[in-house]
Amino acid sequence: MRKTIAVGLGALIAMYVLGGMSARHEIFPWPQLSALKKMAGAEKAPAPSRYTFDDKERLIGDESKTPVPCPPQTDRTAVLLVLGQSNAANDGGQRHRSNYGARVVNAFGKRCFVAASPLLGSTDTKGEYWTLLGNKLIASGQNDSVIIAPLAYSGSEVARWAAGGDINPVLVDTVKQLQDSGYRITSVLWVQGEKDLVIGTTAEAYQERFLSMVDTLRQHGVEAPVYISIASKCLEPSNGGFKEHIPDNAIVRAQMALSKSGHGIREGANSDALLDGDDRYDDCHIGGSGAEKVSQAWLSLLRGDRLETSR
Repeated sequence: MRKTIAVGLGALIAMYVLGGMSARHEIFPWPQLSALKKMAGAEKAPAPSRYTFDDKERLIGDESKTPVPCPPQTDRTAVLLVLGQSNAANDGGQRHRSNYGARVVNAFGKRCFVAASPLLGSTDTKGEYWTLLGNKLIASGQNDSVIIAPLAYSGSEVARWAAGGDINPVLVDTVKQLQDSGYRITSVLWVQGEKDLVIGTTAEAYQERFLSMVDTLRQHGVEAPVYISIASKCLEPSNGGFKEHIPDNAIVRAQMALSKSGHGIREGANSDALLDGDDRYDDCHIGGSGAEKVSQAWLSLLRGDRLETSR
């Protein structure tokens, strides 16, 4: 018995020494085993997915989408350019789809698709409330068709949208694609600010960078009002946020000042004040009840804008 144990231990020690020497000096069997491991890893294909993303993780393809001819724009068409971070992107807790077929569409890449969560053009693959807003705009009788053109990046700070930021050229390209498709943007909806509160952006810097983005829009022919949401609340470290929210903060002050600054900038939905704890499924992102609230708030704002314009 002792002899068997001794032989076994000797074999293990010999294998250990041989393995170490083989790896150190690249002699048999280490290179062969290493090559086999790499081949096995290379042959493992990624799991199939219906989604396609670009290099910034923006959703640019979805096999479930229904392509349709882009509706012609009339004076009863809303063309909404949706910008911002996760609460403007596909991070909602409830998915929605058009109740009116091709009358509510997701415009992307000079093509149109029946609007349905998640929307092409923004990051992530969960829900969103812009399709719900489109349904409400038609149900209210305000519009006959709604074109939703989203460009929202989860976790993006305002500096990335300003001139010189990496998203700014994508913004210009999105505007150009809409224009090439025969669309004139009627409203720009901005939902962003949570990231800037966390990283400590000052009110002055936020205003300067936001105005730079607005200047980019104006320079490229967008004359539509730009609605800036009051949005700074995203709680819990799991979301990159704080434990508690201080309502009177630098970002909110900047957003309020911008909404009164002229330049065609108006106050958008105030999600900080509008949503309570039950409306955010993870203390940050908007759930089903929250989607109902913010979409209704946007409906009221856009309805007011239309009434004011018609006078």
